[in-house]
Amino acid sequence: MAIPVLIVEDNPMTRGFLARVVRDSFSDPLDIREAGDLHGARRALSQEGAEIGLVLLNLELPDGSGLDLLREIAEHPALKVVTTLYADDEHLFPALQHGADGYLLKEDRFEVLVEELQRIVRGQPPLSPAIARRLLTHFRETGFSSSQFGDSDRTPLDTPHPVPEGERLTPRENEVLSYLSKGFTVKEIAGLMGIRWFSVNDHVKSIYRKLKLSTQPRAGLV
Repeated sequence: MAIPVLIVEDNPMTRGFLARVVRDSFSDPLDIREAGDLHGARRALSQEGAEIGLVLLNLELPDGSGLDLLREIAEHPALKVVTTLYADDEHLFPALQHGADGYLLKEDRFEVLVEELQRIVRGQPPLSPAIARRLLTHFRETGFSSSQFGDSDRTPLDTPHPVPEGERLTPRENEVLSYLSKGFTVKEIAGLMGIRWFSVNDHVKSIYRKLKLSTQPRAGLV
């Protein structure tokens, strides 16, 4: 049976490009469906939503933000992959917080996008080296990093409002994020750290949870 895929993208040429990426990422038969805006995406999901196995979603659509749709389908079992031109904090962090399972940069080469999508489908962390570097910088600047694994000597105690221990990145989480930022694969990181590959994924999930905490207003900071 073909795997139903929904591509939500307003640019027809980009939709075609993403459809080729999806086809090259899977060996199974695919049933690729397309929507050019939020209205069309909601209609497709309401009509056949239970069948959709993968959603590729542009964040900027003619009738609103793709983040709204991410919130609406947060509990849907489909894999949700954001496709965008932007890797800045304003786009990256909200997408991950609102349930995105992956994040693809449309400006990347075709082969890179295929590889990244395959990793996401296999359940590996959807973090390119560039995005991992953004996360490292964010955690260090906000004091949510409990161990400065890298080139910074700054500690959480340097911040005017220290973050509770349970909300900061652990040394292991810092280490995983640093390796990801340098381009190591999940298996390579597992070997370097002497842990199983699924433990690496568990650390990344914890990092996502703390990312949500780190971007919420805290007492004394608002």
